[in-house]
Amino acid sequence: MKPKVFIARPVPPEVEAYIGKHCHYSKWDRPEPIPRSHLLESLRDVNGLLTSGGKINSELLDHAPHLQVVSTMSVGYDNFDLDAMRERKILGTNTPSVLNDTVADLIFALILDVARRVSELDRYVKDGSWKRGDVESLFGLDVHHKTLGIIGMGEIGEAVARRARRGFEMDILYHNRSRKRRAEADLDAVYCSLQQLLKESDFVVLMTPLTPETVRLIGERELSLMKSTAVFINASRGATVDEEALLSALQNKRIYGAGLDVYEREPIAPGHALLRLPNVVTLPHIGSATHETRYQMAMMAAENLVTALSGHTPPNLLKELSV
Repeated sequence: MKPKVFIARPVPPEVEAYIGKHCHYSKWDRPEPIPRSHLLESLRDVNGLLTSGGKINSELLDHAPHLQVVSTMSVGYDNFDLDAMRERKILGTNTPSVLNDTVADLIFALILDVARRVSELDRYVKDGSWKRGDVESLFGLDVHHKTLGIIGMGEIGEAVARRARRGFEMDILYHNRSRKRRAEADLDAVYCSLQQLLKESDFVVLMTPLTPETVRLIGERELSLMKSTAVFINASRGATVDEEALLSALQNKRIYGAGLDVYEREPIAPGHALLRLPNVVTLPHIGSATHETRYQMAMMAAENLVTALSGHTPPNLLKELSV
C-alpha cells in the first residue's frame, strides 16, 4: 500500500508526477501560502510532508500522528523544532548544494549593484533626473582588486569566493567555525577573526546559518568596526543581523551601503525605513529563485521524501534527526 503525503506548496508537474508514482498524495496548489489551519487539517493521516517554510513544531506534529518524514525545499531548516521531531522519531531532509551557484550569483549581483549604484541610478535615469554635467555625483566604488570578507564559509561562501578571486581578482578573508583548507589552497583565502575581517574588508558577506549562536551576530559593535567605505551584504537569514543597528549605520553613513535579500520580518513592512535609503538594495528573498534551480530543489525534496517513505535512508537526511 502506497504511503500518503501532503504537498504544502505548488511544485512542477514532473515533480508531482514522480511523487504520484510512489505515493498517494493531496496538495495545496494555490500561489498564496497555505493557511496554517488548512495545513494542520491536511496532516491527520499522512506519512510524509513536502514543504518550504512554516513552523514544524509540536502543534503541527500533534495533528500528524502518522507522520514519518518532513522534506523541505530549502537548505535552511531553522523552522524545524528538532527536539520535537527527534522525540517522535520523525526524519527531516533538506536540499543542500543544488542552489549554491544560483545564490552565489545573486550575492555578487548585490555586491555590484550596491558598489556601482545600479538600482539607484536606474531610478535616477527613469525619473528624468539625469542631466549634462552630472559626473562625481554618479560615482560608485570599484569591486575588482578589493578585499572580500565572508562570514560563514560554507559551500555558498566558497562559490562566492571563487567568483571574487577568479573573476575580480579580489583578496579573500573568511571567518568560520572551522578552517576551510581547500579554499585556502585554491583561492588564497585567509582565515581570520571576525573582528579582523570586519576591519579589513571592503565588502562583507554574511552567509551563516541561523542558530542560537548567530542570532544578531552583526550588531552595533560589529558594524562600528567596518570601514566607512564598506558594503554589507546579507543573504543568510534576517535574524542574524540587528536591523535597527544596521539602519543606524546606513543612515549615518558609518558604512557605504548594503544589499539585503533577507529581513527580520518577511515580507518587510512597506513603510520600513530601510526601503527609503538610496544606499540600500532590497530584494524579496530570492536567493535561489530561478526556474532551473527551484525545479531541481523541488525534485530533490521529492526524492528525499520518497526514499524515506520507502524505508531507506534519504540522501539529504539532517544529521540532527538521523535515527
